[in-house]
Amino acid sequence: MKKSIADLAKIRQETLRKIQLRDKEDTNCRIVVGMGTCGISAGARPCLSAIVDEVHKRGLSNIQIVQTGCVGMCRLEPMFDVYVGNEKVTYVNMTPEKSRQVVVEHIVNKRVIQEYTIGEVEK
Repeated sequence: MKKSIADLAKIRQETLRKIQLRDKEDTNCRIVVGMGTCGISAGARPCLSAIVDEVHKRGLSNIQIVQTGCVGMCRLEPMFDVYVGNEKVTYVNMTPEKSRQVVVEHIVNKRVIQEYTIGEVEK
C-alpha cells in the first residue's frame, strides 16, 4: 500500500503529538502506565493507546502520559497510576474502555472511579 506525501505528513504529525504528550514538563496530571512484559501481555498497550486518544480527542493539556516497567503486581495488570497534585490513584485490571472512562471521570470530572482502583480489588 503506497502512501502519499500528505499521508506521511499526517502520520508524522500524529506521532509528534503522541510524543509531546509523553514529554510535557508543565503538567497538572501524570498518568504512568505499566508496560512491563506482564502488562503488555495482559493488554496494557491498547489501554495506553486509549488514554492517549481520549486525552487528544478532548483537547486536554498539562497531562503527561508515560510508561514504566513492571511494578510487581502482575496479577492486576493492565494497570496505571494517575497522579494529580500530591495524590496518586492506582487503577487495576483495566481495559481500553475503562481507561477512557478514567480520563473522563478522574481527569475531566475530578471523580475517582473507586471500583477500578487497587483498594477495591484488594478488599
